[in-house]
Amino acid sequence: MRLYFEVCGSMLLKERYIKMDNSREMESMHTIRVLDLTKDFNGFIAVDHISFVVDAGELFGLLGPNGAGKTTTIRMLTGILKPATGTAYIGEYDIQKNPLEAKQLMGIVPEMANAYIDLSAIRNLLLIGELYGILKKKRIEKAENLLRLFGLYEKRHQKVKTFSKGMKQRIIVAMGLMNDPRFLFLDEPTSGLDVESVRLIRKLIREYNNKGTTIILTTHNIEEANQLCDRVAIMNYGKIVAIDRPERLKRTIVSTTSIEVAFDGKVEVKELIFKGVVEVKKVGDKFRLYTEKPEDVIPVLVKYGESSGNKIISLNTLAPNLEDVFVKLTKREKNERP
Repeated sequence: MRLYFEVCGSMLLKERYIKMDNSREMESMHTIRVLDLTKDFNGFIAVDHISFVVDAGELFGLLGPNGAGKTTTIRMLTGILKPATGTAYIGEYDIQKNPLEAKQLMGIVPEMANAYIDLSAIRNLLLIGELYGILKKKRIEKAENLLRLFGLYEKRHQKVKTFSKGMKQRIIVAMGLMNDPRFLFLDEPTSGLDVESVRLIRKLIREYNNKGTTIILTTHNIEEANQLCDRVAIMNYGKIVAIDRPERLKRTIVSTTSIEVAFDGKVEVKELIFKGVVEVKKVGDKFRLYTEKPEDVIPVLVKYGESSGNKIISLNTLAPNLEDVFVKLTKREKNERP
């Protein structure tokens, strides 16, 4: 490119290319790029040649069953594990070649993380702030603000060992935010928590993402991924079997429309296996009938209710959801394995 500039002598063209290069460089500083990552443990392939890019400001989900390779992927991206092949760039830094610089850009909430239980809530946050080199006045201010956000300010001087599981997890997530990270890695942050803590953590994840924080979230909670993520990668057996926006993934199985129906009285699943119904599932006090032609099945359902004297109390048609996509893709992947 330098030779080209010298030959053409065009300063205007040179300036244009410099701006384009700077634009690409700025973009790379705010993205995560995963290139051919593989990890095996004594011959067992936990992550199998995966590649993807997380855009700046994106909330990206790694969705999959237990053992799919999600946590192993996160551990490689955050420099805890060394990949067998491939690499990852966190912003402009190769996590293998520049681990310190890359980690300074991160906030990390590992799956098996724990706070220091013999320290108070605020001491835990101040310790993390000190490790990141945040000035004392600033880290006190930051810690107090986070404790208010997470509903723990009144308990800031209590030792963490007195906290419930949900409160401990709030502290752990707050610790991951002490350095105002450009990239936030959350590994199953709401697993096993009470409803109040789950709702609060999800709310704060959205807020930080709206402020521009790029987030990678791993979860096996399909509805959580559907609610939070701009895009999801569905993992199974260490591979990425699909990657797209949740709504686009749903359209890939548009034929699996379902009808959800509830009756006033007792009904057995076998009574609802009509012509055109592919599968029937009991979901709570309702039944879900999977069909390619709901317009043909609905009249049959109504007729069944009338003839049996079993009144229909609710009837809805449902488009495919992310769970349907997940089940179909992971089942196909399982069947394709030798």
